[in-house]
Amino acid sequence: MRILTWHVHGSYLYNLAHVPCQWLLPVRPGRPEGYGGRASREDWPGQLIEIDAKEVRHTRFDGILFQSRRNWEVDQYELLSAAQRRLPRFYLEHDPPREHPTDTRHPVDDPGVVLVHVTPFNALMWDSGRTPTRIIDHGVAVPPESVYSGELERGLVVLNGLAHRGRRLGADIFERVRRVVPLDLVGMGSEELGGLGEIDHRALAAFACRYRFFFHPVRYTSLGLAVIEAMLLALPVVALATTELVTAIENGRTGYLDTDIDRLIVAMRRLLADPEEARRVGAAGREAALARFGIERFVADWQHLLAPTPLSGQRK
Repeated sequence: MRILTWHVHGSYLYNLAHVPCQWLLPVRPGRPEGYGGRASREDWPGQLIEIDAKEVRHTRFDGILFQSRRNWEVDQYELLSAAQRRLPRFYLEHDPPREHPTDTRHPVDDPGVVLVHVTPFNALMWDSGRTPTRIIDHGVAVPPESVYSGELERGLVVLNGLAHRGRRLGADIFERVRRVVPLDLVGMGSEELGGLGEIDHRALAAFACRYRFFFHPVRYTSLGLAVIEAMLLALPVVALATTELVTAIENGRTGYLDTDIDRLIVAMRRLLADPEEARRVGAAGREAALARFGIERFVADWQHLLAPTPLSGQRK
């Protein structure tokens, strides 16, 4: 199968590329947002194939996976022929609603499209109207050679653009906690908050394994892939008891969750003082993450969704 999609969330795209089909990524000069293609990442699976955006309407593919509102409202009409817009269509929703947490109607209102939510929480919060929905839990592939050591008596936070994304991603919580607990921040633009900058995807797992724990200060978003990656690396996670995290982590056994920041600080200090406790919690978290977020289950779910897609469209 050949599926057209866009480069919207790089980490998700890396995992999606493990699904054994050809993923066609349109690119434009200068590689603007959504048209970055493979982004010159040599570690990405080979079935990610770049295609000039101008050639999309002359290219054969079997289905379309939209991943953003712009893809749905603008890009499909700029890139696709009328015949291509009648191909099987899927919309991958990465986030919960922003405008209102419970009363926001999803922009896709089409019984001929399958709306795929990445968490049950997202599906719960969106008003999906008449559009049929499916839930495909995240799946994450991590380097098997990365082994947790926890040698650094510090916590790690992995978030992009935290300085500009504010309270929703917990910028204020991060600032409050790091005044009393040693924390390092990595991610795009993290230097603005005194962070260490962006760590290359290929090096992040080995980099993270040295930290004693992982802190996720986010108030409201989908279930962060960085959290799942940390769990799969046996890095104990400390996070807010919000969104899908409350089903992914069992407080005190596979990680630490609370809505009280002071209690989370107590948990962080416990992990810093007791490396064996950190190893115990991290190992339990890894076991839970493998059971729910293993890449094999993720691939199987996507294959099952895409399998009925008939071969059709234009030839090139």
